[in-house]
Amino acid sequence: MAEEITRYIPPSIQCLLWGRAAGRCEFEGCNLPLWKSPVTQEQVNIAEKAHICSFSDEGPRGNTGISAESLNDISNLLLVCEPCHKTIDLHKDGGRYPANLLQQMKQAHEQRIELASGITQGHTSHVLHYGANIGEQGSLLQWKETAYCLFPERYPAVDRSIDLGTINSAFVDHDDLFWTIERHNLETKFRKCVQERLAVGEIEHLSAFALAPQPLLILLGTLLTDIPKVDVFQLHREPQGWQWPESKDTNPFQIQEPGETTGQPVLAISLSADITRDRIEAVLGSNLSIWTVTASSPNNDLIKTRNQLGEFRTSMRSLMNRIKVVHGQNTQLHIFPAAPVSTMVELGRIRMPKADMPWRIYDQINAKSGFIPALDIPEGSLK
Repeated sequence: MAEEITRYIPPSIQCLLWGRAAGRCEFEGCNLPLWKSPVTQEQVNIAEKAHICSFSDEGPRGNTGISAESLNDISNLLLVCEPCHKTIDLHKDGGRYPANLLQQMKQAHEQRIELASGITQGHTSHVLHYGANIGEQGSLLQWKETAYCLFPERYPAVDRSIDLGTINSAFVDHDDLFWTIERHNLETKFRKCVQERLAVGEIEHLSAFALAPQPLLILLGTLLTDIPKVDVFQLHREPQGWQWPESKDTNPFQIQEPGETTGQPVLAISLSADITRDRIEAVLGSNLSIWTVTASSPNNDLIKTRNQLGEFRTSMRSLMNRIKVVHGQNTQLHIFPAAPVSTMVELGRIRMPKADMPWRIYDQINAKSGFIPALDIPEGSLK
């Protein structure tokens, strides 16, 4: 069958293949630019055209059921570098790289290229990473996992993230110096890496990915404010990742006002877990006016869409104003959070420094058997 045609691939097919692959290796995880030497960076064509179903009857993966005319068709060709070509053709039966897997690689790569190249100008965004130890667990944010989540609305302005976290910090949340050190680190890095660049117009839009104890997420939000253009992303458990899943919008939030408003004002945000009154009283006593934001079934995957996050932002602005009217602008509001990470960043972003009450934010520390005061916003009154 294969002898009926030659290995010659017409220039029109080669151009289509190069265009669809954007001149990069289509083997998953490689993505090597094929228009220059990876060693000398000189411009040279290092691309090879691999047959998914082999041209020869005896070649890797064979060609049973494939018409002779289809062997050199673009649908049966993969643009690859030499090492990846050798890898997929190492075994006659394809080994770990059967034809259906190579087709999946081709389709995923070419869809990604079409998506990226279809974005109009003015849609760039700087990827912002912030991570801090949560208990004994470190926070590891990977550029390759987060940058892809910007598509199709936006694409990365540069090929690296703005990292505000402390790498390999030895301090954990139950250490006495943890909150002081993390606060100083975050505020200092934010000023140098973000604030100054926003001021001169170097950064026009930010995409924020954050994994840290909740008081620090709120602090990050207060630094970002709601003035710059910022998209805040949520880490999802099911399906796992930062990409917003396709899900029907629902409004999961319920606001419960206290029956008595003469006690200390408390805001309990019970969205990922329930915060019971006894846990708060163990810290502040019983003379409390507890305002609660909750849901019918609190869980870590509560936030599934951008619209839900926007609804949270809108609800919290209204609630903060209501609490201020009842208790007075100069009264300290005690905040006990248990919520998805994106909501805590957005909680900080809605804060108006000149209009809102001072906040004292608590964090659940298992090593200390309950909530502890972690941060004051603005800084200065926490003793």
